[in-house]
Parts: sequence; C-alpha cells; structure tokens
Amino acid sequence: MSQGIHKMSFVLYLVGLAILLGGIAWALVLAGVAVAYIAITCLIIAGIGIMMAVSRTRAKDPPP
Repeated sequence: MSQGIHKMSFVLYLVGLAILLGGIAWALVLAGVAVAYIAITCLIIAGIGIMMAVSRTRAKDPPP
C-alpha cells in the first residue's frame, strides 16, 4: 500500500475512536458518573485505540 492510504486509514481509525469516546463519555455523564472517572476512562480507551490504529496502519518493513 502507498503512504497516502496508510494515512487515510489512520485518520479513519481516529475519527471512529473520537465518535466512540464521545458516545462513552455521553453515556457516563447521563449515568451520573463523576467527571474524574469519565476522564480516566476516556484516556485509557484513547490510548488503546491509538495503539491499535498505529499497529494496524503501520507500513510493513520490506524484506532484507
């Protein structure tokens, strides 16, 4: 794959992650969860999501 396709896939992962985080945060606010717990949850999920996006869109090293 070309470099542009990897960037587009990464951006799509991040957009999906942002939508997921927004939904989770909204649900936790409606459930009455404390803001500190909402922030911690969102940070953990964001970290996992970014690690997954990087690992799945990373260009593979060419064989030696």
